[in-house]
Amino acid sequence: MKTMNEITKRGKRFFILGILALLFINCNHEKTPDPTPPAPPVNPPAKNEVDFWLTNGDESVKLQKQNTILAFGTNANQYPTIEVDEKVTNQTIDGFGYTLTGGSAEVINSLATAVKQPLLQELFGTGENAISISYLRISIGASDLNESPFTYDDIPSGQSDVHLNNFSLTPDMTNVIPLLKEILAINPNIKILGSPWSAPVWMKDNNSFVGGSLQPQYYEAYAQYFVKYIQQMKAQGITIDAITPQNEPLNPANNPSMYMTAAQEADFIKNHLGPAFKNANINSKIIIYDHNCDKPDYPISILNDADARPFINGSAFHLYGGDISALSTVHAAYPDKDLYFTEQWTAANGSFAGDLKWHVKNVIIGSMLNWSKNALEWNLANNGYYGPHTTGGCDACKGAITVVSSSSFNRNVSYYIIAHVSKFVPAGSVRISSSITGNLSNAAFKTPAGKKVLIVENYGDTKSNFNIKFNGKWITTSLNGGSVGTFVW
Repeated sequence: MKTMNEITKRGKRFFILGILALLFINCNHEKTPDPTPPAPPVNPPAKNEVDFWLTNGDESVKLQKQNTILAFGTNANQYPTIEVDEKVTNQTIDGFGYTLTGGSAEVINSLATAVKQPLLQELFGTGENAISISYLRISIGASDLNESPFTYDDIPSGQSDVHLNNFSLTPDMTNVIPLLKEILAINPNIKILGSPWSAPVWMKDNNSFVGGSLQPQYYEAYAQYFVKYIQQMKAQGITIDAITPQNEPLNPANNPSMYMTAAQEADFIKNHLGPAFKNANINSKIIIYDHNCDKPDYPISILNDADARPFINGSAFHLYGGDISALSTVHAAYPDKDLYFTEQWTAANGSFAGDLKWHVKNVIIGSMLNWSKNALEWNLANNGYYGPHTTGGCDACKGAITVVSSSSFNRNVSYYIIAHVSKFVPAGSVRISSSITGNLSNAAFKTPAGKKVLIVENYGDTKSNFNIKFNGKWITTSLNGGSVGTFVW
């Protein structure tokens, strides 16, 4: 038999072994790996650095902000690259917009107040949904997009009014001037350019609104006609930033119209209009030519006149003939004189895709790359019959807006052509350097707030991937053929 002492010793051994076993189990339990591994750290979402607004030629997207995340990086690829350099600066921008024709004002004013006021805010305001038009051209007297021709000094046939006693803005007091006041209340800094389609017929050698030329004996009276116009518009609270002596001086076929050679325009400016402005302390700019790119010799010949040149701020162009590079031809001859692009129409039978493609490439990007300070499409608005217009005036000019009824309107292609720059490039912006690659036409700007803006058009027919490079880094994006993108960072 085992003694009690032996049993006690054996119990102590079992007790100690039990304790050790429990310790062993606990130790092993603590060292057993968790069958669920910890979640990896979550990377913060990529931050968008470039806003991208898109219009497609097929109208599937129109001036729509994209949700794509565009962040600058250095991942290499083989795509073509547009490089933007803000250190290289060019012309300062005056603005983008349209001509507020008499017909445009009439149809906009026909809208019900509840429709008209939001439209004006959209066109001229600075809100999220606004396109922020910053430049308007208006006609001095009637253009062909008025119901009928008139000037501010129309008198019975056979009479004259050399002292302009009958001068009056009354024909524009119903539509144009009241609408301009509403626009100025929204954007007090909008620039306004005035252009006459014809002098009063009693000053002309054919006594007609159509064609004919200004008689030399009335050069001085016509100079005072401009002075009175600017002064009386100022009295209405409307500042005329600039004038051209004649719209399309080489087109005598429109109604109204007036033929004016380069020699006649030079004579009128240096001997009459320029001195009249100086004597009346008028600071409105005198901009010459205001016609097609096929005749750069017209403004150059006037600028060659040493007596006319000091009165001239610059030259204006349309593109119904010639090439947009004509502006650079004039710039090369007189780099100290400004350049302007003041008119291009979209036709009733034009396609959205075709007009978007051609106008953005030539009127917007082309004019900017060739030193223009502005870019203007033609009429701001029309009715459903492409009116009002004079007899013989343009019966197929499609405005940016078509007023369908007192309660509805449509936005047309020229709305988007202008909006892709006017919304993002305010007056005072400066064009900066950007490289052209393949079919990717583009122009870049730096705004007064320091933002960079790049408008790009894929002038080709197929999708193009490309980079936008800035300060050694780039984003990668794409545009379908015929599409337009505005990039802002």
